[in-house]
Amino acid sequence: MKMKKIMLAVFLLTACIANGWACTNFIVGKKASADGSIIVSYSADSYGMFGYLCHYPAAQHAPGEMRDIYDWDSGKYLGKIKEAKQTYNVIGNTNEFQVTIGETTFGGRHELVDSTGIMDYGSLIYVALQRSRTAKEAIKIMTDLVKEYGYYSSGESFSIADPNEAWIMEMIGKGPGVKGAVWVAVRIPDDCIAAHANQSRIHKFDMNDKENCLYAPDVISFAREKGYFSGNNKDFSFADAYCPLDFSGLRFCEARVWSFYNMFSKETGKSYLSYIQGESKEPMPLYVKPDQKISVRDIQHAMRDHYEGTPLDITKDMGAGCFEMPYRLSPLTFKVDGQEYFNERPISTQQSGFVFVSQMRSNLPDAIGGVLWFGLDDANMTVFTPVYCNTDKVPYPYQQGNGDCVTFSWDSAFWIYNWVADMIRPRYNLMVEDMRTVQNSLEDTYAQAQEGIESTALKLYQQDPAKAKEFLTNYTQMTAQTAVDSWKKLGEFLIVRYNDGAVKRMQNGQLQRPTTGNTAPLDRPGYSKEFLQELVKSTGERYKMKELK
Repeated sequence: MKMKKIMLAVFLLTACIANGWACTNFIVGKKASADGSIIVSYSADSYGMFGYLCHYPAAQHAPGEMRDIYDWDSGKYLGKIKEAKQTYNVIGNTNEFQVTIGETTFGGRHELVDSTGIMDYGSLIYVALQRSRTAKEAIKIMTDLVKEYGYYSSGESFSIADPNEAWIMEMIGKGPGVKGAVWVAVRIPDDCIAAHANQSRIHKFDMNDKENCLYAPDVISFAREKGYFSGNNKDFSFADAYCPLDFSGLRFCEARVWSFYNMFSKETGKSYLSYIQGESKEPMPLYVKPDQKISVRDIQHAMRDHYEGTPLDITKDMGAGCFEMPYRLSPLTFKVDGQEYFNERPISTQQSGFVFVSQMRSNLPDAIGGVLWFGLDDANMTVFTPVYCNTDKVPYPYQQGNGDCVTFSWDSAFWIYNWVADMIRPRYNLMVEDMRTVQNSLEDTYAQAQEGIESTALKLYQQDPAKAKEFLTNYTQMTAQTAVDSWKKLGEFLIVRYNDGAVKRMQNGQLQRPTTGNTAPLDRPGYSKEFLQELVKSTGERYKMKELK
């Protein structure tokens, strides 16, 4: 999510720039995954946004019933659309048929925003999830909706997947007062991985491959009409026409895609390092084959990346401070003596409202096969807990109303994860391993329990699907609550262990108590040798100890 305040096209363009290029999506095909699942990940990155798990229960609707549409970012009322006769259960960004939709905004040509449209990108996602049984059906619903009611947002890339196939669809409007949108959707091959991160990624596409490529009939002719393209159809690039690449799109957006590819396709990472450094114009491919099979846990870890171990690593320079913090304060760019500079924008960022890794499997009934591994706040600082796609009750800590964007609540998972994260960041390399121990323990437990939980659910499903639904709903509730309760204890532990800048010692997994008195054994790690050397370089003899005469 992007916090765009959509009113006029110029305001929207400004919002996209000012709020720091949000959201990242990863896609893994079913033959590229370790267990045959299709995997889609998403981070909803937006400063100031309160994160929670949304829910739309399945329902029947009367003929002629209308639905109010509100802009997902601003809450502005946009208009009404016809309601579907039947809508399906949606929990988070997945539905009861395992259909999952994520997004990233690429903005594109600001003159193509239609402020009179009704369907914003967020409404497209959740309306389509309530009405679709497959990814292809979701694509048709979304494109039909903008054709009938108009498209309100700027350029968007959508990840749209089900247990059998995954697609990237890119869409942009046609300008003020013009209904519809130009768009193209490309299926990701089963043995490949793909990603998008706020920069249009579909370049050339095969217009003759009707099974794996769908597009608006005027996607090229409209670009010609507007003067965005003048070559042969075979040379048409959606990205070049509707979202020309600039340095921001390259370094803040494409670099995240490169980092993902670099994790799982070393040759791709090596080949396109010069591209994301601005030294080559050849764009990265839309999808690549990974070096090995990829698991859900691999994608959870990938969502926590800050370019560690690459030339873009941000943990080793002065901006990381003395505790190697892999975060930078906004905005992304800054000026010194009239010259503009930038901060790297990694995959994992503190501004996230929520994150998920969706697991979709065709070898199980939908009720059991679809799992939304969900977390609130930054992927690096949260716990992914399993939310089964047939769940019809939001876990209490994930519910809307437990606090909000300006009200802290001890019952809110969002605020608990943020509370702990904000303790860790200032002394990151001292404290992060304590957090990682709890995080890995919980996530490993959920991963190891998955087979047993689903085996039980399958037996119940064969007896009565309603029993399986109740069982998995209860399990979803339990894991969410367990994670939040553990995080509260982690926060209490951290404030005790690291109080006042010292570090209390551990013994047999517990804080070491004093043998006498009320002062616990502790260490004072101070600052690193490298940091102290830089301090002396910058301050000269200001802090040099002197002998008094």
